[in-house]
Amino acid sequence: MRQLLALLLLGALGCGYRFTAPGGALPEGLRAVRAPMFDNKTGEPTAEVFFTQAFREQLTRAGTLGGDGTEAVVMGSLENVSGAVVLAGIDRTSGLNKLPTYRLSAAVRLTLQQGGRVLADVSVSGAEDYLSGADLLLTEANRSAALRRLADSMMREGYERLASR
Repeated sequence: MRQLLALLLLGALGCGYRFTAPGGALPEGLRAVRAPMFDNKTGEPTAEVFFTQAFREQLTRAGTLGGDGTEAVVMGSLENVSGAVVLAGIDRTSGLNKLPTYRLSAAVRLTLQQGGRVLADVSVSGAEDYLSGADLLLTEANRSAALRRLADSMMREGYERLASR
């Protein structure tokens, strides 16, 4: 029985599983930080809401989200959001026009400060693909969902980078 348990534990460790809280500890032993609404330097209306919410969710998961009285703060800035057509053309088997596939890209800067002193400063960028819809409303719904997925993945990476400083 012990051999089976040891084998399972060894297998789980070999597969990349971790038995720790996500993200890790913040620099200089910080136990809590606050995250005010990110600055939006793009032409993408309300995109900062998605990124701020995603970052606060990462702080919550790591147990480090603080309230208004928390001295340490992470200032976020949405630096860029852009989109481009990735794939469009004709389906070779049917001869019909394919609906285009789009790629949404973004860049965010996160600055961890305590008492006016910068403890860590990281930039995160990423991209997410989404499908065109049969109409404009479906395409916009797909774009919005892609922006949320992109915010989630980028803010996970952003928190991990801050925590590793």
